[in-house]
Amino acid sequence: MPTTVTRVQTGVRIEARLLNVLRALAALKNTSLGDLLEGIVLHAFDGQQAFSAPTLAQIAELKKIYGLDLTAADSHQLVESERAAVQSGTNRVTAKRPAPATHRGRKR
Repeated sequence: MPTTVTRVQTGVRIEARLLNVLRALAALKNTSLGDLLEGIVLHAFDGQQAFSAPTLAQIAELKKIYGLDLTAADSHQLVESERAAVQSGTNRVTAKRPAPATHRGRKR
């Protein structure tokens, strides 16, 4: 029986080629990107392999198509190009969140 959950919308940053492979895989599996990611994470949390051998072969082909040469060894070692960070507004030096506005002396 399906389990009822509460889903939330989130904004995450992810490497562009990796996202392309994930989107293509989700389309091949006729599922949403969110469902695919949930499945991958839940399998990982249980220490299980998320994909069968045929699906891993599909992933290998998609990685070739999208030029994805990253592996698990690259995990936690990725550094965003400065150009991409500036274009997306996430340059940590320049894209600081403004301080909250204060209303000193004003009644609401």
